[in-house]
Amino acid sequence: MALANPDAFGPLDEYDERVHSHRLRDDEHQRTIVQSLQDLHDMLTDYQAPTVVHPSIESLKPQSQSLFDSLFHRKPARKHTRIPPNLPKGLYMYGDVGSGKTMLMDMFYDTLPHNISSKTRVHFHNFMQDVHKRLHAMKMEHGTDLDAISYIAADLAEKGSVLCFDEFQCTDVADAMILRSLLEALMSHGVVLVTTSNRHPDDLYKNGIQRASFIPCINLLKTRLRVLNLDSTTDYRKIPRPPSGVYHHPLDKAATSHAERWFKFLGDVEKDPPHKATHQVWGRDIEVPRASGKAAMFTFGELIGRATGAADYLELMRSYDAFIITDVPGMTHRERDWARRFITFIDAVYESRAKLVLTTAVPLFQLFMSPEEIGEALDGGRLQGSVQDAEEHDGVDDVMRQMMDDLGMNMAMLKNSNLFTGDEERFAFSRALSRLSEMGSQDWVERGLGMEHRGGLNEKEGWQRVRSRWREDSL
Repeated sequence: MALANPDAFGPLDEYDERVHSHRLRDDEHQRTIVQSLQDLHDMLTDYQAPTVVHPSIESLKPQSQSLFDSLFHRKPARKHTRIPPNLPKGLYMYGDVGSGKTMLMDMFYDTLPHNISSKTRVHFHNFMQDVHKRLHAMKMEHGTDLDAISYIAADLAEKGSVLCFDEFQCTDVADAMILRSLLEALMSHGVVLVTTSNRHPDDLYKNGIQRASFIPCINLLKTRLRVLNLDSTTDYRKIPRPPSGVYHHPLDKAATSHAERWFKFLGDVEKDPPHKATHQVWGRDIEVPRASGKAAMFTFGELIGRATGAADYLELMRSYDAFIITDVPGMTHRERDWARRFITFIDAVYESRAKLVLTTAVPLFQLFMSPEEIGEALDGGRLQGSVQDAEEHDGVDDVMRQMMDDLGMNMAMLKNSNLFTGDEERFAFSRALSRLSEMGSQDWVERGLGMEHRGGLNEKEGWQRVRSRWREDSL
């Protein structure tokens, strides 16, 4: 019997069909991965990629410098590639041999909705060979000063609004130097990227020549694609850990399943079904909309939108080990009170060594400064001479530096920014991003959960003793 709506048949239906016909064994971890494929499938049913606009050869030639710029050795400003705000977030699936990468890609690609009229699937090595051949041909015809990447990206975008890579990897310096510009240019034309790999983005091109120049590409992958670990890891309860990291943006369809998945894992929904809870601080009630086991779930408005403070957060830390906060907005100078309150909450979570799961409207590095504010601060820093291309970020955590480098921003500029009322607030902002980054690491997330590869129940019980001592000290 034919489906009334053929787009209703997605990866999850294909998975169920294979389980029903005994071609696959129903596996909770694998089903979670397929649900992520389904989320993207559903977003693509309403997606209309923009018409590809080919740049002219003339527009891709370098701009001539003014006399003033040449006298003062000023470099031309880097062209900013604008990625459409409605571009669905793609997927980066990584895992060892035998983790089902090819099968999962088959399920996604073969069930793409009908409105995706053009799609491409290619082995990444073959794709890059084709790109280098095109680059060589363009340089032979138009010279080496041409921005050939932008032209080639437009050509490739015309072939498919969904581009699927099998076995994404980077082992060659020639690939490393162009990948960020190439992927960003493809996204600017509305191309949705889905890829499989053997490695987490952080492990790509490890120990490669000029690897520092490849870091912006890693940041792009982690920011613009949803990173999923296909290798199943379970805790002492035999419950598989969610495949994604603890932070998700934007607030799309996948954000809801992300939060629910982590709440189910960090809570104890079997023995303690989700319920409302009330705690008291100095005679006032703190309402927890959803609690299960040692996990509490709030929307940003329910936790930060109210007049809450450090004492409230400390009481919550005594009662819960994990917090899932959804619908976190970007906070500009107009929402400074929210930002200060949220930073206080982040500090409380960090100092109590609790877990934090977030769904946010913007990437982490834009939580407290909008792109416009960042641009203004960057321009101000350049005018003051505090922003230079090769300036060191003294005293800043390495991860924090990676988050900031891609925005052309450094600590010297931050110190001269008028977006913060004083050094203490600037330090709190910097520290909050650094702490969020640390709390998103695998070591922080898995510590104390009793993961089987970390010691199971014994590891969990040992960590609970550490948390108990903290609770006693905080009384």
